[in-house]
Amino acid sequence: MTHFNNGDELLLVLEALSNPHRLKIVAVLSEGRQYVSELARELGMSRPLLYLHLQKLEEANIVTSSLEILESGKTAKYYILNPFDFALNEQMIARLAPTLTFKKKNI
Repeated sequence: MTHFNNGDELLLVLEALSNPHRLKIVAVLSEGRQYVSELARELGMSRPLLYLHLQKLEEANIVTSSLEILESGKTAKYYILNPFDFALNEQMIARLAPTLTFKKKNI
């Protein structure tokens, strides 16, 4: 089971998973690792947009990337899903809420 040390870690994961595109990325990666171009084709998404979503998932430690050299000599960036499992309930929220920090967002 995934352990959260503070409310900010929980919030980071919840924010990352609160987008339908990112949920689809997680679903596809649950079948196994994929490189960016392959993932973009499967999801019907541009690579720049996909990179934005993958960055958010990587910041939340939901996915991990690795750069590999193919037989052709080209490099490919692969993404894999990090296993996670957590139960969100009122006890967890009550335990982590006091550790939340409130950061100002630039508008």
